[in-house]
Amino acid sequence: MTSKTDEALGYEQARDELIEVVRRLEAGGTTLEESLALWERGEELAKVCRRWLEGARARLDAALAEEEGPAGSE
Repeated sequence: MTSKTDEALGYEQARDELIEVVRRLEAGGTTLEESLALWERGEELAKVCRRWLEGARARLDAALAEEEGPAGSE
């Protein structure tokens, strides 16, 4: 479940934190419990990024549809 704090994260913030999580996981040296916590955090951050990207795609699609206007209006 995504927390209220995650919902307030901007795309760049979530992406940057996700990059750091991945770096820490790739570096190793963490306990199993720490690794699992990092993995879970990474999954939540990925969801935040995905929602931002889906929202951006919807806005672009809407803007393009508006620009094209109704079919056959030319």
